[in-house]
Amino acid sequence: MTGRCLEMLAALGYDQTHPAVAPALRFLKREQETDGSWYGRWGVNYIYGTWSVLAGLRAIGVDLSEAYIRRAVAWLESKQNPDGGWGETCLSYCDDPAWSGTGDSAPSQTAWAIMGLMSAGMTDAFSVARGVQYLLRHQMKDGSWEEVRHTGTGFPRVFYLRYHWYCQYFPLWALAMYRNLRTRGNMRADEVRQQVLASGPHRADH
Repeated sequence: MTGRCLEMLAALGYDQTHPAVAPALRFLKREQETDGSWYGRWGVNYIYGTWSVLAGLRAIGVDLSEAYIRRAVAWLESKQNPDGGWGETCLSYCDDPAWSGTGDSAPSQTAWAIMGLMSAGMTDAFSVARGVQYLLRHQMKDGSWEEVRHTGTGFPRVFYLRYHWYCQYFPLWALAMYRNLRTRGNMRADEVRQQVLASGPHRADH
């Protein structure tokens, strides 16, 4: 949630001078796992959490070359499956770190990993290209994707959710982001933030 709040502040035209940003960054650095990932609360699990944090850090203007961000990138790339996708089982909410970022590839989790890497400046990386190809190969003739595993988190170790549209809109979002970064050099979110900064109507004194 902290990563998402940073993303929201940036969307409203704020930057790192906002008083909430410095403590948020300290929290994220403190909560980062030793392997470079972050725990995920609303999606399963560390792949989702790591994407959410990286998206927020990019949005608020953190230097993407910082060591803790590069550790997150290395973790994501280390969890890519041989088929080019990413997956993570609900068992990753157990205490055994061996399950972190581990599971059969799924469209939604592959999309999260791709967007995390692209948020960290890795659009041209081979790992991203492989992930994009995974999504394209697994898209069905009607344009949709199929996902049978639960990738939504209700309450960890209590119950999990299968959001039927996760496997549709997250891959679309990832592919659109990839296209925009490759063709225009910016995500759509980057362009919206620039427009807000130029107009300033949503920003209030803090």
